[in-house]
Amino acid sequence: MQDLTRPHPADALAHEHIFDQGNNKAERGTRLVMWITAAMMVIEIAAGWWFNSMALLADGWHMSSHTLAIGLSAFAYAAARKYAHDPRFAFGTWKIEILAGFTSAILLLGIAALMAAGSIERIFAPEPIHYREAIVIAAIGLVVNVACALILGHAHHGHGHGHGYHGHHDHDHGHDHGHHDLNLKSAYIHVIADAATSVLAIGALAGGWAFGWSWLDPVMGIVGAVLVAVWAKNLIVETGKILLDREMDAPVVEEIREVIAAASAMGETRLADLHVWRVGQQAYACALTIATNDPSLTPVTLREQLGIHEEIVHATIEVHQLPFEKT
Repeated sequence: MQDLTRPHPADALAHEHIFDQGNNKAERGTRLVMWITAAMMVIEIAAGWWFNSMALLADGWHMSSHTLAIGLSAFAYAAARKYAHDPRFAFGTWKIEILAGFTSAILLLGIAALMAAGSIERIFAPEPIHYREAIVIAAIGLVVNVACALILGHAHHGHGHGHGYHGHHDHDHGHDHGHHDLNLKSAYIHVIADAATSVLAIGALAGGWAFGWSWLDPVMGIVGAVLVAVWAKNLIVETGKILLDREMDAPVVEEIREVIAAASAMGETRLADLHVWRVGQQAYACALTIATNDPSLTPVTLREQLGIHEEIVHATIEVHQLPFEKT
């Protein structure tokens, strides 16, 4: 009978599927920003309604979407951490954060449409505005947004990628590109969009107060909506690429091909199939099939050679020994 208390040689092949260490500082920062944003949202919506400012109302309702989206970012961090050891997540829980970022971008796009619709309506049905009071509230909103941006910015710069990737060699071709925390970025964009909307609202209200340009208030609402929509579109593209595993143009793919090309000590080797997808900010998994007539080339030797690229954290390797015809 097998002694289950003794280690088995197969145990050495097992490893954890936690490919991203999370971002505790970002989680705390997004939670704090969520509560600050929620408080300012209530103030701006009430003030916009009371002082009859479309730009201020747009800023307040826009901030409501941000409260929800930033709360979603904080929830995603907590959920990814909670289920990090759950074996049902075959490649870890990092994509919970990416899904939250994608959802935030959709919310951002929706609120931009509402902002534009409300502003267009106000162009054709203008109403009197209490400029001085509205400017004060918008200025307070801007200060709050800047403070929130500083909190999230500090969380971003304090994160540090402690994964140890790239430790064996210097990558000249930009692995770090696009490897930022997209969940944190989505929260940051919401705050920056709020700040931009506040600036536009202040400018519109000041112009209307000084020169009687009441049309400037809804026009700036439209400009803000377009700006927010552009940011939302870019975030959708970034997060959607990861959710759909569209990573075959990543620099690591070419590095895998280079390893395979140089792998065989004798004979001929061909890469028959290759799939690469991201499982962490700077972590990739791959599945590849090799055809070779080199008997010394095995999955073990290939895994060792791929090991110089520490961003490859999980590899499934299939080797077929095939005779190649001489040409």
